[in-house]
Amino acid sequence: MAAAAASLIGTTLVKDNKNSSYSSTYSLLLNKRIHPFSLSTSPPPIRALSTETSVETNKRSKVEIFKEQSNYIRYPLNEELLTDAPNINEAATQLIKFHGSYQQYDRDERGGRSYSFMLRTKNPSGKVSNQLYLAMDDLADQFGIGTLRLTTRQTFQLHGVIKKDLKTVMSTIIRNMGSTLGACGDLNRNVLAPAAPFVRKDYVFAQQTADNIAALLTPQSGFYYDMWVDGEQFMTAEPPEVVKARNDNTHGTNFPDSAEPIYGTQFLPRKFKIAVTVPTDNSVDLFTNDIGVVVVSDDNGEPQGFNIYVGGGMGRTHRMETTFPRLAEPIGYVPKEDILYAVKAIVVTQRENGRRDDRRYSRLKYLLDSWGIEKFRSVTEEYYGKKFEPTRELPEWEFKSHLGWHETGDGLLFCGLHVDSGRVKGITKKTLREIIEKYNLNVRITPNQNIVLCDIRRSWKRPITVALAQGGLLPPTYVDPLNITAMACPALPLCPLAITEAERGIPDLLKRVRGVFEKVGLSYNESVVIRVTGCPNGCARPYMAEVGLVGDGPNSYQIWLGGTPAQTSLARTFKNKVKIQDLEKVFEPLFYHWRLNRKAKESFGDFTNRMGFEKLEEIVDKWTGIPKSSSRHYLRIFTDKETYEAVEALAKVENKNAHQLAMEVIRNFVASQQNGKSQ
Repeated sequence: MAAAAASLIGTTLVKDNKNSSYSSTYSLLLNKRIHPFSLSTSPPPIRALSTETSVETNKRSKVEIFKEQSNYIRYPLNEELLTDAPNINEAATQLIKFHGSYQQYDRDERGGRSYSFMLRTKNPSGKVSNQLYLAMDDLADQFGIGTLRLTTRQTFQLHGVIKKDLKTVMSTIIRNMGSTLGACGDLNRNVLAPAAPFVRKDYVFAQQTADNIAALLTPQSGFYYDMWVDGEQFMTAEPPEVVKARNDNTHGTNFPDSAEPIYGTQFLPRKFKIAVTVPTDNSVDLFTNDIGVVVVSDDNGEPQGFNIYVGGGMGRTHRMETTFPRLAEPIGYVPKEDILYAVKAIVVTQRENGRRDDRRYSRLKYLLDSWGIEKFRSVTEEYYGKKFEPTRELPEWEFKSHLGWHETGDGLLFCGLHVDSGRVKGITKKTLREIIEKYNLNVRITPNQNIVLCDIRRSWKRPITVALAQGGLLPPTYVDPLNITAMACPALPLCPLAITEAERGIPDLLKRVRGVFEKVGLSYNESVVIRVTGCPNGCARPYMAEVGLVGDGPNSYQIWLGGTPAQTSLARTFKNKVKIQDLEKVFEPLFYHWRLNRKAKESFGDFTNRMGFEKLEEIVDKWTGIPKSSSRHYLRIFTDKETYEAVEALAKVENKNAHQLAMEVIRNFVASQQNGKSQ
């Protein structure tokens, strides 16, 4: 049928050594909106390749040609790494992503480019061994910029590595039981799962499933180890069920003669993201993933199977309405023994049918949007070999930060720590290193850029708490609620895609929002989910936030509203091109009317959705300031200017204002007095 479709459309298709029962044309696309898969503008998808085959190059993106000619992601990267130049060429720049690295340069510098490389690790479920953490901490000081970045996909990012040090850094990570393989590039990225190390059956099963999916979709051709450790293998033994699922070709999913049985030479059309979780726990932003997997258990807590969701994704392009963020939707339920086969079938459906001519439309979400869920399910079932069952009913979702002290269920404790924007630096870095090393702790990275200290004995809780406090790592009750849920991508100065600030700008932004809260009469424990990205690619998932700020020009942002605290609703564009100095002109009237007109326990996101954007636009446009009749009297903390100025100076060190620091000190004192009375 593929050959027939090709002859009908007059286009050449390339096929690997597999039997496909599906046409590769998009002649039956749904027209729910302006579709990037329109037949009049889109060629049929190019099949993944297991051997080099000539294809009309104008039918594919440049990256597809780089992949085909690379000998499974080796050439010309292997040659470029040996040159004296500080950078690598265009083809190698694309290929090194598959190895877990991006080429960057410092955009703050003028008069030339200082090239360096960002390395990203791959840590299913965010698990980091004690050995790997200490190695990464050392590498940051020896070869990076002295900081570690915790990412929104539960991995480390190490910035500032120069080209001549790449092999040393990569091999060190590998030899310390880490990996960067597939952390970037057109393949499955890091698989998310809740970071909490509970020993509850469903949590353990979710994390095991994440590990198995990650193993199933790990490249097999050895290019990574050839490049960085001269072919020496450091892979651990895989569970037999993973090997069996990978090798199974009963339904034509594999390339039998290929070094990459699932990926072929072309791998996937674009990045692919998967998350696994348990009912109610949406710490993983489930619906933003290409595949979302949810453990379903019986009344005794025994895992029985999985609900599966498909087609989520955040990235978009400004001023192109055919690109958009999208929530994953349910495709069905599978019994637990089938999960690897079902995931593989979904991946193969994307491999065979995702667009390879225009990378802006290559994500799975565009295939779902064009085909519709019924056609996608039908095609996937051919590769799965079974019908998906109806999804099981689940309770409502919650965002769970897993911060603070918790019992794991086996006599041990864990402690979740908030890290602003995931940047581990300075005294925070030193403190974490000392505690993790002294107590031989394993850690986990959360999808909200935070860190969890694991395997803590009860007798260690007090000394660890003291050490954390001395290093400025306070319990979540002493962190501004706005900071707890806020996220930002790194953006400037190193990200080549950034249009404006994100990580460097968010501390001041959150202080300004807190100032607006105080001005309109919102209490300190009030909060909204704020996420900031320097470009529309959406790495910090701003399109799920109650307030999403997306860079759309120098010192300028789109404002997105309508996400919810549980991360189950998609935000929408409210304002374009709002200069950073004008944000209060939008925030003040919105937060004021939220305080006055919200229903009981109504979140800001739910409020904006209920009010509607037309009404909110009117509120902002007509705003002249807080009515005098509604002004409130606040407790006056400072009675003299000298005290105020002294506290203000101390507050600036912690990116706070004087009022925030004073209130924090007062709350800490009251808490300590209450604790003393309870003992």
